[in-house]
Amino acid sequence: MVAAPTILLRDDASLRVFDTGQGRPPVVFQHGLGGDAAQVAQNFPDGPSCRRLTVECRAQGSSGAGTTRPFSIAMFADDVLAAADAVGLDRFVAGGISMGAAIALRLAARHPDRVTGLVLVRPAWAFDAAPQNMRPYVEVAELILSRPLDDARDIFAASATAARFRTAAPDNLASLLGFFARANANVFAEVMRAIANDGPGVTRAAAAGLALPTLVIGSGIDLVHPLATARSLADTIPNAAFVEVTPKATDKERHFAEIRAAIGSFLNTNFDKQDQS
Repeated sequence: MVAAPTILLRDDASLRVFDTGQGRPPVVFQHGLGGDAAQVAQNFPDGPSCRRLTVECRAQGSSGAGTTRPFSIAMFADDVLAAADAVGLDRFVAGGISMGAAIALRLAARHPDRVTGLVLVRPAWAFDAAPQNMRPYVEVAELILSRPLDDARDIFAASATAARFRTAAPDNLASLLGFFARANANVFAEVMRAIANDGPGVTRAAAAGLALPTLVIGSGIDLVHPLATARSLADTIPNAAFVEVTPKATDKERHFAEIRAAIGSFLNTNFDKQDQS
């Protein structure tokens, strides 16, 4: 169950912040592009064994978009850090799924005094902005912004991109088609296009200089979150642990259970619950 949120006002945006659990270590854990706190709850270990902070990013979940532009991973990372400051969370493990992993990587690289550990689940970015695996998000966004929604969905469903995903990554295709049905489709399309063309702003050299416990989780049958991207991050960050889980397209329940188990084991192994603050 997702706990009741508080509201963080940032610039002109109203952001939903979920602060759950009481144990240690504290973890700031972010959702993927178009996700929300419920997505985080699916992937994060159950129970109050550690405190978890999640911000629903602008125009995602129940958070407002505001009028500040352009949207970026840097903007979202700043929002997350502001939420941690607001609740008095000085040091924390940073983690997330897909876009959330990019936010966590940026926080670890830019704020090493704040981040004590790193959890990257199904990362979609490594070190380059606008990777090819994110091009389908730009394609969907541009259709939404240029066509009536029903026409846009039909065009995408008949596209070569959709045909490729239908065969190779059906779970990804379901997510992409779902964007056409969002209540805030046009505003979210702005977010989607901007974020897909962005990156965490962390060089390979910076990642190689990270000195903190790190877990990277990847899976197959996923064209948006290539297994090679997860392996590249795990190979670059010193002493990072790498776990490959069952693909979501094969068995969703097992997929989420394995992610929760891997995160729980990582936290229990690497952090003294008495010493985190």
